[in-house]
Amino acid sequence: MNRNLEVTSIAMSLSSVEALAPAKTAVQARRAARSDLTARGEPFLWGFGGALALGLMMVFGFLVLILWNGLVTFYPKPIKVLTLRDGSRIAGEPVRSEYFRPSPQQLQAMDDRAREMVAAEDGMARRTLYRTGNFDLYNEDFKWVPDYNVAKVSTPSNIYFIERMEWGPFVGIIQSLDLGGEVQSGAVLDDRTLDDAVRQAALRRDRIRTIEREDIGAVNHRMNGERLALRRLGIRKGEGSEAFQEASRAYSLRTAELQAQYNLLSEEARSVKEEDARFKVTLVDVQGRQKDLPLSQIVRLYPANGLSMPEKLGVFFSRWREFLTEEPREANTEGGVLPAIFGTFAMTILMAIAVAPFGVMTALYLREYARQGKLVSVVRICVNNLAGVPSIVYGVFGLGFFAYICGGSIDRIFYPERLPNPTFGTGGLLWSSLTLALLTVPVVIVATEEALAAVPQSMREGSLACGASKWQTIKHIILPRAMPGIMTGLILAMARGAGEVAPLMLVGVVKIAPELPIDQFFPFIHLERSFMHLGFHIFDVGFQSRNSEAGKPMVFVTTLLLISLVAMMNAMAIVIRNRLKRKFMVGHF
Repeated sequence: MNRNLEVTSIAMSLSSVEALAPAKTAVQARRAARSDLTARGEPFLWGFGGALALGLMMVFGFLVLILWNGLVTFYPKPIKVLTLRDGSRIAGEPVRSEYFRPSPQQLQAMDDRAREMVAAEDGMARRTLYRTGNFDLYNEDFKWVPDYNVAKVSTPSNIYFIERMEWGPFVGIIQSLDLGGEVQSGAVLDDRTLDDAVRQAALRRDRIRTIEREDIGAVNHRMNGERLALRRLGIRKGEGSEAFQEASRAYSLRTAELQAQYNLLSEEARSVKEEDARFKVTLVDVQGRQKDLPLSQIVRLYPANGLSMPEKLGVFFSRWREFLTEEPREANTEGGVLPAIFGTFAMTILMAIAVAPFGVMTALYLREYARQGKLVSVVRICVNNLAGVPSIVYGVFGLGFFAYICGGSIDRIFYPERLPNPTFGTGGLLWSSLTLALLTVPVVIVATEEALAAVPQSMREGSLACGASKWQTIKHIILPRAMPGIMTGLILAMARGAGEVAPLMLVGVVKIAPELPIDQFFPFIHLERSFMHLGFHIFDVGFQSRNSEAGKPMVFVTTLLLISLVAMMNAMAIVIRNRLKRKFMVGHF
């Protein structure tokens, strides 16, 4: 009887389970259908991936744009000679083309053929920008030429692109060459004679520059040093003292000797200039205007339409060499950027030297020594907020505190004879580096704290258990293993500091630096001097030059150089960081 009851109950249970199974399956299906996308996160996954792809495309697109425009800047282009419908002629390098809609006045001034060309383009017209050069003749470097005004286009092989020390490039034909009284016609002039004459003229130009800048500059430096030494003695002991009178007589004798050296050097420079004036070239533009030019004013010339591929590459690499090793000219739109390269590199290195110890010591105290509490939390909040302060505020602080207060005090104590002309009491390389160190120190502090926190606590306890002191534990256990993280913070600080411009405009950077911060005069490194910077150079050329079109190529190539310089310095720091990581693989940040 009991056995029959058990069989009956089991059968009823199975039937109830079978009856509930379809309902349960339906509920699970509805639940899976309702929560499938949100549970697995496909929409968010696609959104995250799309955002990453978009960011990478923007970064790589920017780099490709800078790389392409920077690399092709110095490649020589052909020169086209345009004969316009009114009979005038224009010669220049084509820069770019665009479509525009002519104004009613322009349409009224067109002939029937030009109107037909515009009508065929649905009321639009195409125009090309040409770099015509010859600023001293035309008062412009570039000219827009609509296609409907062009009657004929040619590329003659005898037209030259001539880069000059002043007035920008000249586009025209060599009519004659005067080699110290021996005149040769441009029609029969061979390239070897012309290249040799330009090379000899460049040597004379360099000789004149050496005499005026280095030799005469050294004499002027010594004369100024003697004057300052005499004035310093007068401030200390009074101008009526016997020591001052004796020093004044010695100063007169030394000044007379230096003046004699100055006169000899000036006479030598004048003699070289007179010799150089005998060598000149007569140029003619496509409109028939003549221009006599000393050969020493020519930097580079070449027949733009008659160059072979090796000759084009020779011009390309010659321009790159000039860009990396020479000083700027023509309001920074031509020439080189060596002073800006040196200034950017020196400022970044000095900033790193200043920011590293202060940032690391602050982070060490906050993490290892300070008692954790509300005060330390407030300090951390303040450090994090400092990273969001506008950089121009740091520039104002650096100018007021470093230049005016610290620098002014240094001038009054150590350089009273130079006053009222400031030495350290104005913007300079040192104050710029310290200002950027303040700007980037929060980055180093935060990165260093994170690196210190990543070192396992067991290492600290093991070191202390073995009898090491607190400082010995930090020096030999914690800091070596946190060094990769510290280097990461320093890399970020260098990358940000090298690209900052706003604070530098107040504390030391200038458009043209007449003297590099390093020279042959003691103490050889002059941190008080103003300097040039690649970031400010980009701003100046792109927005402050007389012709934005002339400065646009230099903007791209200087941007490429700045990115390369920052990447090189960061690569050096990354190599050091990776070596430290391999040495301390445990607990690194």
